[in-house]
Amino acid sequence: MELKKKIVFILNPISGTANKTGIPYLIDTIIDKERFDCTTVFTERAGHASELAKKAAEEGADIVVAVGGDGTVNEVARGITDTKTALGIIPCGSGNGLARHLMIPLNVRRAIEIINRCEVHYLDYGTINGMPFFCTCGMGFDAFISMKFAHAGKRGPITYVENVLREGLKYKPETYTIEDETGTKTYKAFLISVANASQYGNDAYIAPQASMSDGYMDVIIMEPFDVIEAAQVSIDMFNKTIDKNSHIKTFRTKHIHIHRSEPGVIHYDGDPIMADADIDICIHERGIGMVVNPDADKSHRHPTKIQSAFSEFMNTVNEARSEMLGAMKERRDAVAADINAQTRKVQMISKQIQEKLNL
Repeated sequence: MELKKKIVFILNPISGTANKTGIPYLIDTIIDKERFDCTTVFTERAGHASELAKKAAEEGADIVVAVGGDGTVNEVARGITDTKTALGIIPCGSGNGLARHLMIPLNVRRAIEIINRCEVHYLDYGTINGMPFFCTCGMGFDAFISMKFAHAGKRGPITYVENVLREGLKYKPETYTIEDETGTKTYKAFLISVANASQYGNDAYIAPQASMSDGYMDVIIMEPFDVIEAAQVSIDMFNKTIDKNSHIKTFRTKHIHIHRSEPGVIHYDGDPIMADADIDICIHERGIGMVVNPDADKSHRHPTKIQSAFSEFMNTVNEARSEMLGAMKERRDAVAADINAQTRKVQMISKQIQEKLNL
């Protein structure tokens, strides 16, 4: 007779935006008790989920399930990296980035049913200055907004969008020096995101081609853009076509070192922390087991033909607009130079006349 697997559900009662009062009852009702012995524990403070997950792994738990938002998922996951204990997710947050990438249902009942099926894959995770991340990490505007969001009081996508709209036009791009296996380059960037998974959350795809099983991180450099182009950047992110945008540079790497002019905020899976001017990011191949959705259709992570065509059309429009603005600027500069030359000529003639009148 096969031994029952041991599952520990770690529930954060205050994370995310969903009411979790009825979740313990749903777990007890839906989980397959013929296959699993289950325990539910509750977090009491920041960082507690990592402690509980680590303890569960040390005591031989087969699966530890994070019940909460992206912060709770990250805490639980980093407590079990490089162990034989797998991560399960019941997403209850405002973004649910990792759950969405893995196509875990956002409905609690269906998410528990995925855990019942117990299909575990060993996937990659990353570290930024030694701090584990499972979806994305980065610096620049998204880290700046993560800090604003963390101190906003209210949670949810509306608060996040309000911060983006309010702060986006005021944010000043920074200069970064990036070193990887291919050499060193310098960029002026609005943000740099390093992705292990495809999205931030809320179906905002910062790295549509990212895979958690290829042994690489996708590096996204977003160069500065103007107010008009900002709308297209947002559309491309939700259309899964951000990598086609003319302001985006992307490449893949296993390790990256980034230098900026001064210390500042970075984020790992949306959690902001202050960091030095030098930042190291690397991938850890197949370092964590995760309960995945056996029925997931990975094609949903990629844009449809209509979305791709729309992105290409808008990029063509923006390139034509940039060329037109460049031509207008050149013409304006030429006219200004001509006016200046004519002004200097008139001033010279005037000076000559004045000198003759004074004779």
